[in-house]
Amino acid sequence: MKYRNLGRSGLKVSELSFGSWVTYGNQMDTSAARECMAAAFDAGVNFFDNAEIYAMGNSEVIMGKVLKELKWPRGKYIVSTKFFWGLEKGPNQTNTLNRKYLRHAIEGSLKRFDLDFVDLVFCHRPDPETPIEETVFAMHDMIARGQALYWGTSEWSAADIRAAFEIAERHHLHKPLMEQAEYNLFHRRRVEEEYARLYEDIGLGLTTWSPLASGLLTGKYRTGVPEGSRATLKNYAFLKDRVTDARKNAIVGRLEAVARGLDCNMAQLALAWCLKNPHVSTVITGASRPSQVSENMHAVEIAERIDAAMLDHILEIVGDEHE
Repeated sequence: MKYRNLGRSGLKVSELSFGSWVTYGNQMDTSAARECMAAAFDAGVNFFDNAEIYAMGNSEVIMGKVLKELKWPRGKYIVSTKFFWGLEKGPNQTNTLNRKYLRHAIEGSLKRFDLDFVDLVFCHRPDPETPIEETVFAMHDMIARGQALYWGTSEWSAADIRAAFEIAERHHLHKPLMEQAEYNLFHRRRVEEEYARLYEDIGLGLTTWSPLASGLLTGKYRTGVPEGSRATLKNYAFLKDRVTDARKNAIVGRLEAVARGLDCNMAQLALAWCLKNPHVSTVITGASRPSQVSENMHAVEIAERIDAAMLDHILEIVGDEHE
């Protein structure tokens, strides 16, 4: 495993990280989560991603229990959470980034994790009804209280990220450091075009999610929806149309020849492709079995075999079929 700086900070994150979206509390219990996290940690992963909303808080509970059971030294791992949607109904409890919600949210999250602090905290979505200045001050205070070490955003526009950074700089506050954006072969424009100037201008780091396009890039949906896949889960039915898109699955079929040439599977190729972007600090992976974790980790080696000519060939295959 290799490690990259998270944006312009001194914090080192593993190139591949492990996330709990979809799986924890839905496809995995504490025992399965422990096995997967242990396999990831043994492979060199040091960043474990989570969010308040995942499994309505249960994902944080499961990860917290696993961390206690595995007894890793606190300095050995990085854990994150994200806030916006909330767990309770109410004008200041859901779909907001106001100061009151954020104060209660971090307290609840730390209680579920049973941790003194999280390393990274993200504003999970933008909140057009709360002034960015209010959110920036609230996130600064969260860090100043020692409840988090770094803060960032997820799926914010470049304009809003820059505005938050400039507010923080003007008032000598802790600045947003990282953005958690979707990034894969079929979803590239925001990372490669919209954020392009932010990497140099403000030192933005990326913790990217959905590198396999919700499983589409594994090739397993080329002949339909396999039983037990996330697209069969009740709360994730919205993924079905996306992963069974005929044109994109045809592209995946052509990419399989590239994977065979690299002696890897499609998931490893998709992960390795993401790693070739130097602005990506870490690629968040997911798995429901330790064997999947081990397979994914080989993407670090595959990335070293992909040269500029092969990158051009891959993008030629994908063409304009991306967002």
